[in-house]
Amino acid sequence: MSSAAVELERAQSLLKSSPQQAFEILNKLVQLETDVKDDESIRIKEQTILELARLLSKGKQVKDLEELIRFTRPFLNVISKAKAGTLVRALVDSYVNMNVNTGAEVDLCRECIEWARIEKRTYLRQSLEARLLTLFYDKQRYSDVLALASTLLRELKKVDDKALLVDVMLIESKTYFALGNVSKARAALVTARTTANAIYVPPALQSQLDLQSGIIHAAEDVDFKTAYSYFYEAFEGLDGIDDPRAVIALKYMLLSKIMLNVPEDVHIIVDGKLALKYIGTDVEALKAIARASSDRSLADFQAVRTRHLDLLGNLSSK
Repeated sequence: MSSAAVELERAQSLLKSSPQQAFEILNKLVQLETDVKDDESIRIKEQTILELARLLSKGKQVKDLEELIRFTRPFLNVISKAKAGTLVRALVDSYVNMNVNTGAEVDLCRECIEWARIEKRTYLRQSLEARLLTLFYDKQRYSDVLALASTLLRELKKVDDKALLVDVMLIESKTYFALGNVSKARAALVTARTTANAIYVPPALQSQLDLQSGIIHAAEDVDFKTAYSYFYEAFEGLDGIDDPRAVIALKYMLLSKIMLNVPEDVHIIVDGKLALKYIGTDVEALKAIARASSDRSLADFQAVRTRHLDLLGNLSSK
């Protein structure tokens, strides 16, 4: 085992107990020259970059992570396009997942897209543009989402990239729904689900498709029974991969039971084994709404709504 491999293992063992020491080791390793003819040397460099990115992301060290992303670009030219694409997407995700909302994440994503364009890495550019769509959507820049999605969808249909097509069409559906155009939201979602039936879809993406299906069934068809089944599928899928978005599906499940006039089911669901770990202020607020519904008390409902307006008023945007 090379000395670099030994140091990488030492840094990994220190990530939890001594993150600062782990950072110092990883920072030294990432700056070492890489033997491009040695697969082991390349593997260690890739792993070091990823570990350092995760550490910086966890510590919300924005500037350091920006510098790391730019610093790694020469290294990307000596590894395969597939590996480079995976590495760049992981670095961008690490940056975005910090949730610092400085606005710099959009600029950084665009910078990476432009680099991919110059390097003629089409697939990487397209996947980064799909990531940019999500950033635009999160920042409620809906016109930017629709403009970029229109161009990107045309490209993806030509190359028949079904996996990325599903991702982009789902974001398009969510955007149309946010704009109040439910018919276009449904059309985009139907196309996304039809495309998804022909390929393997990762659990997280499948759960998002189910969640969006439930939302549209509830909003357009006022069919809360069907909506509940979709929300339940989404919740199971997200809970199975420990995705924190599972609590969103759970809240929609509880709302569906209230709208179906079976508020007693809310307490059964919340007290169940799967839902226990998601108990928080927002879930407690929905329990209180269910209790008010069960008691047919408008006064209790208004009191809960006033007390938890920030949670109950923004459920659909979370």
